[in-house]
Formats: sequence, structure tokens, C-alpha cells
Amino acid sequence: MFCSAEAQASVRVSPQPWLTEGESVTLICEVSGSSKGWTFSWFRDHDHLSDSSRGAGGSYTLSPAALQHTGVYTCRAERGRPAYYTHNSSSQTLWITGVSASVSLVINPSRSQHFSSDSLSLSCEDKSNSAGWTVRRYTDKDTQTCAKQTGSGCVMDSLSTSDTGVYWCESESGEKRHPRNITVHDGEVILESSVDPVIEGETLTLHCLHRSTNSPILSADFYKDGSLIQNQTTGEMNITTVSKSHEGFYYCKTERGQSLHSWISVRVRGQ
Repeated sequence: MFCSAEAQASVRVSPQPWLTEGESVTLICEVSGSSKGWTFSWFRDHDHLSDSSRGAGGSYTLSPAALQHTGVYTCRAERGRPAYYTHNSSSQTLWITGVSASVSLVINPSRSQHFSSDSLSLSCEDKSNSAGWTVRRYTDKDTQTCAKQTGSGCVMDSLSTSDTGVYWCESESGEKRHPRNITVHDGEVILESSVDPVIEGETLTLHCLHRSTNSPILSADFYKDGSLIQNQTTGEMNITTVSKSHEGFYYCKTERGQSLHSWISVRVRGQ
């Protein structure tokens, strides 16, 4: 096998890597320079996918997506005879959440963004039986169990930016439930938003918090997908009667700094 040192494969996802079972998502494999003449192989958790798309388009679509499709995806491209391969692409994590999972990942404080050096606790709660579930996480390094495990819970005394990642509950048999994205910021400002999807028709409330007080800042601008949607507020923004059109990446900005981006998803009532 000959590997190309120049051509590099990469993966992007459309529309976003967080979805509910039953929805659709597409992974796209692209080769630097030119994608003409390449065919593609796909891998999930390092296992080759037998139903890989082998067309020149390099797309791999899950429709409908199911819980078992959750995993870390990579792709590789080849062309010519004898075959000329790219190296495997960087990884793309795909998370599919069950619509009525009885297991919940409880996060305290209940928000997706956190300041570095703050403490955080996570626990798995099962309506039928809380035993047998473990908090697991995937960071930019690898998949691992929470370092300070206490039964079905996890305590993190002093967060660092390396703790940014996806956290979920995993059973002894390997079932994954209730994945949630947690980001840790070493700046002065974070966006406070719910870790769970907002139900269509309900109210979305966002706060811009400052590190020194951990309370809403007096004056803040709020952005969605890079566009200013509300400025010079009291540090709080409310969107009443939320719809699917309100999904997107939100962040806030003040004279003290800017928060990281958080994806806000909207779930149809009844799902």
C-alpha cells in the first residue's frame, strides 16, 4: 500500500453531529487539493464499515440515524492501480440520542459551558435502576471513564480546558445513553444555556456570566450563527415560543470578553 504524503483526507458533517434517532445526518470525506478520481472507505471506532460509500462523492448518510450509529468516524481515500492511499482522516464524533431514554446524565451546575478551575459533578440516573451505569467521556485525546468515579457519578474538583468533550452514561453491556457536550473556558465570560434540547413552543433563556461573580453581566450582546440578535441587555436573553428555526450556535460578548459557542437544539414536542 502506497500512502500519499501530500493528499490529506478530512471529514465534515452536515447539518451537525448531535441529533435524535430518526433524524438524518451526512458525513462528507474530502481530499486536499482535488477529490477527483478518489474512492472512499469509512470507519467507525476503527472498524471498517461494510456498507461504506465507494462512490467518488465520498458521502456517507445515516437516514434514519439510530442509537447504535453513535461513534467516532474516520475516512480514507484511494485511487489508481496499484492503489494510492491517503492517511486516515482526523476523527469526527457522531452522537445520536434516544427520544425516550430512561437514563439521564445529570450535570451540576446544569449548563454546557463552565469556567476552568470550577468544580463539576455528573451522575447517571435511571428511572428503573441507577446501578450499572458509568459516566464516560470523549475528549480530543481518547475515550475514558471519569477519573474520580463515585458509584454511578463523577466529581471533577478543578476543571481544565482539556476536560472539554462529550460525556455520557454507559451500561456494563456497552449501551450509550444521554450524551451531552461540555466545554471548559479559561476566559472571563461563558454562556449559560441548558444542557438539554429546548422543547418546541417553550422559552429559551440564555445568560452571559462573568467568572468573578458567576452571575449575569449587566451589559451583553448575544449572537446566533455569527449574527448579532440582541445587544446591550441585562445579561439575559429570552426567546419565547421556540421553533426549529432557532437551532444554531449561540455565544455572548461583553467588554470583559467573549464566551465560547454552544449549539442549541430544539426538539419537537412529544418526541
